[in-house]
Amino acid sequence: MTGRPPAGAGEDDPGAAAARLTGRRVIGRRPLSGAVAEVTLDDGRVVVVKRGDGPEATRAEAAGLRWLAEADAVRVPAVHGHDRHWLVTDRVPQGRPSPQAAVRFGRALAALHAAGAPAFGAPPPGGPREAYIGLAPMRNVPGADWPQWYAEHRVLPYLRRAVDDGTLLPAEAAVVERALERLPGFAGPAEPPARLHGDLWNGNVLWGADGEVRLIDPAAHGGHRETDLAMLHLFGCPHLDRVLEGYQEVAPLADGWSDRIGLHQLFPLLVHTVLFGRGYAAQAVAAARGFGR
Repeated sequence: MTGRPPAGAGEDDPGAAAARLTGRRVIGRRPLSGAVAEVTLDDGRVVVVKRGDGPEATRAEAAGLRWLAEADAVRVPAVHGHDRHWLVTDRVPQGRPSPQAAVRFGRALAALHAAGAPAFGAPPPGGPREAYIGLAPMRNVPGADWPQWYAEHRVLPYLRRAVDDGTLLPAEAAVVERALERLPGFAGPAEPPARLHGDLWNGNVLWGADGEVRLIDPAAHGGHRETDLAMLHLFGCPHLDRVLEGYQEVAPLADGWSDRIGLHQLFPLLVHTVLFGRGYAAQAVAAARGFGR
């Protein structure tokens, strides 16, 4: 895990970064969090300015947003500029979740996944191999066999880190390792690589004031489409049943998909174990037991 870049050249404030990257004069700003601010430009636009948490974080996020936008499916904020430290995107005026918007979101998510990727683990065009999921490093290494790739490049790196950090006990790690041995027989029918958002928890799903969903903060890569859906289940999503209804209308899921939710949640649960400590370790082990019997 890496922190924010050290102070130095390029470490200006959000307003200065917005002016430099958009070429517009800044007439207002409002902090949203330690690393994010809303900035009003002199042409009336309000943009979101975000400071990256690692040397390739803004490049990875910008490339991911553009790759998702190219699918012409789920909406994402437009990218107005980025450099090593800062990313400038559209602001999304917030609305309220509705069942109708949830169905449309499900249909659009299915279309996004169907846009595909060159391989499992493929990064977005122009995106770095060494990317991020939240604050955790995430390596995008292409592979052809999903069970092998998922185990090697999505589960095991965080499992090893959690053990090294002492947040997961060796005996608990052994439960996960035994489950991974059974992964090829539990993964369901083979599917082509999907174009994933990659970090699709509820906080990255914005319900717009215009009744349409936008997705933010992607960890985009080629993966299994059930992984995005498992993330929505992990931390909840308004009207999730309607999201799934819309998804299934466009791209029905393979039989037994709901039994594999824990398998796909193992990756984000181990990421959370690494980032936030022991509280997520028990959930990760329980998920492994669920498909490792």
